[in-house]
Amino acid sequence: MPRKIEPPEPSAPKSRTARRVAAAPGAAAEPATKAGSKTGPKRTARSTGKAGAPVAEAATPAPAPKPPRRGKTPLPPAPPPRRNKAVANAAAAAHGKTLTAWTEDEIVEAFSRFEAQDPEPKGELEHTDAFTLLVAVVLSAQATDVGVNKATRGLFAAAATPAAMVALGEEEVARHIRTLGLYRNKAKNVVELSRLLLERHKGIVPQDREALEALPGVGRKTANVVLNIAFGSPTIAVDTHLFRVANRTGLAPGATPLAVELGLEARIPNHFKLHAHHWLILHGRYICKAVKPACGRCIIADLCRWPDKQF
Repeated sequence: MPRKIEPPEPSAPKSRTARRVAAAPGAAAEPATKAGSKTGPKRTARSTGKAGAPVAEAATPAPAPKPPRRGKTPLPPAPPPRRNKAVANAAAAAHGKTLTAWTEDEIVEAFSRFEAQDPEPKGELEHTDAFTLLVAVVLSAQATDVGVNKATRGLFAAAATPAAMVALGEEEVARHIRTLGLYRNKAKNVVELSRLLLERHKGIVPQDREALEALPGVGRKTANVVLNIAFGSPTIAVDTHLFRVANRTGLAPGATPLAVELGLEARIPNHFKLHAHHWLILHGRYICKAVKPACGRCIIADLCRWPDKQF
């Protein structure tokens, strides 16, 4: 009986690329790989993900920093030194002790130059009489003259006498001067000193230091300013600018404002005393500044004892 020949099983359709390779002359068939055989395509050091994109290897974690040994904790770096008025004034006071004293001729020469440059110096606080001057100086503590003037324009328009200031009241005064530091405490002092002027001095600003310093918010410097500007007394009000100039130049070194004041009173000739504090304050404010003094524009630079002049 003849053997029945089975038809061959249909093979899976090949891809277009595979058909071209199989049809190419001399193309050799790939050897079959047995299951479980170690023979096959070599694995690379990096595996691939979808679409053949390389997968990054996991980064080796950095070693944790060792904790500091007990008692060996490193200190944080020191902050850079601050350059401000307080630092400059302290440095000036320290150097002032070591500077050579000015001669009488040098002092006369210095103030003669100030007088020639500005014969009638004026304070920069706006006021109309002794009372508004007193209020403005009280408000100028820890504030600039520019800031005080902005605040007092509205305040003095509303109340320019002790009686009007008391009637205005603490809350309204505070509202007018709220742009100034410590304005609530200053408002309280202004109203109270106005009340005491009415009670003790018939609303008139007294012309003696003791009576002025008995008023709230009035210290020695404020009293000196009022006595000098309002009443023409040859007093010297030592503020932060004058304190720095007196120490930095060596004109009247002192560790406190009172020491500087007494030193200047002893050294300055009477002819110059009336305007002396204005000349020195303005000089410190615009020329002998705390940071970056303008030594190149200083009219007494050749007399000044400061060793670190900046030209």
